Amino acid sequence: MKKKIICIECPKGCVLSIDLQNDEIVSMSGNECPKGQEYALSEIKNPLRIFTSSVLTQGLSFKMMPVRTDKPIPKHKLFAAIKAVKKIRLCCPVNTGDVIVENFLGLDVNLVATRNSMN
Repeated sequence: MKKKIICIECPKGCVLSIDLQNDEIVSMSGNECPKGQEYALSEIKNPLRIFTSSVLTQGLSFKMMPVRTDKPIPKHKLFAAIKAVKKIRLCCPVNTGDVIVENFLGLDVNLVATRNSMN
């Protein structure tokens, strides 16, 4: 099976052509630096993403607080993250970088504020 992905590890944005057999990389071309090979392997084996969203607030000066995970999470957990964030209500003032939820989804990552609340 052939797969094409765009590497995002550096500004070049190389188009990687990957040949797969049984979910293993057999050959790869298109990478202009070693980071492309590492990125392709990660994307095939365990794709990760930083999760960004907003949580509802109560009693603060604005209705939503932007948040993100402090480390990437597995891509297949993004929909679970969306469901979990919908249940969060922030009612106390926070600063940028403050932890909103420790060990988010049991993934050893924290959900952190990306803005100061102005309360």
